[in-house]
Amino acid sequence: MLSSRFPGLSLNLWRWLNGLLLGLGAGLVLLPLGVVLWTSFQTGDRAGLTLDNYRQVWARGHFLGAIANSTFVALAVTALQILLSALAGYALARFRFWGRQTVLALVLATLVIPFQLLVIPIFWVLKTGHLINTYGALILPTAVNGFGIFLMRQFFQTIPIELEEAAALDGATRLQVLGRVVLPLARPALVTLFLFTFIGEWNDLFKPLVFTTRPELRTVQLALAEFQEQFTNSWSLLMAAVVLVTVPVVVLFAVGQRQLIGGIATTGLKN
Repeated sequence: MLSSRFPGLSLNLWRWLNGLLLGLGAGLVLLPLGVVLWTSFQTGDRAGLTLDNYRQVWARGHFLGAIANSTFVALAVTALQILLSALAGYALARFRFWGRQTVLALVLATLVIPFQLLVIPIFWVLKTGHLINTYGALILPTAVNGFGIFLMRQFFQTIPIELEEAAALDGATRLQVLGRVVLPLARPALVTLFLFTFIGEWNDLFKPLVFTTRPELRTVQLALAEFQEQFTNSWSLLMAAVVLVTVPVVVLFAVGQRQLIGGIATTGLKN
């Protein structure tokens, strides 16, 4: 569109300018991350680079148990969200029942309600069920999510219904159609939901801070917050700790980014 305003510019030159602008934008975004990474390798006297900061963080921060807790909680929440979102999304996409649009509107309405606004009733429910200071308090409050339901519903609408009808003619039940036909085709949406949910749970500080007090239930974000309180003036150690807890989600995102982009692009095709 901009090239049409400047017809004198050649197409190759315009592409070069676009690439330059995108590169500058990417550089501005990556600059803080580069500073964090560089600082994490610096020694106290800034005379050289060292891996000793990471060794100290691992030894003094007790991150192993926190990483195990965060991994378990994130995987459990992700599995529940994928299961429940797939079932609810498929029902909203394929079943015709009275009030279907109202149900969809209510699901979308939950997206504008901050989780912090619901913390008191959720805390009361968890306390009534004797789930405070348990893994259930970290998993159940976010086991279902309106975004996941809407995402799966949108993707299911892009799958030709003729494929499901053919499977039904072969004697497949609704659940068999969903499990053997629809879900394999919905891999981009499933990967997208997996990444969003896992990364969100990995980075969550609010739930473990409010619903747990036992040290053995610490997650990585809570361990990082406690580490920050102990080593406030040691920037090299703090940055090493930040890198340590960030690497897993960066690797996970790098592995699934192609499916993520495909899932986001496809789910916006139909309303």
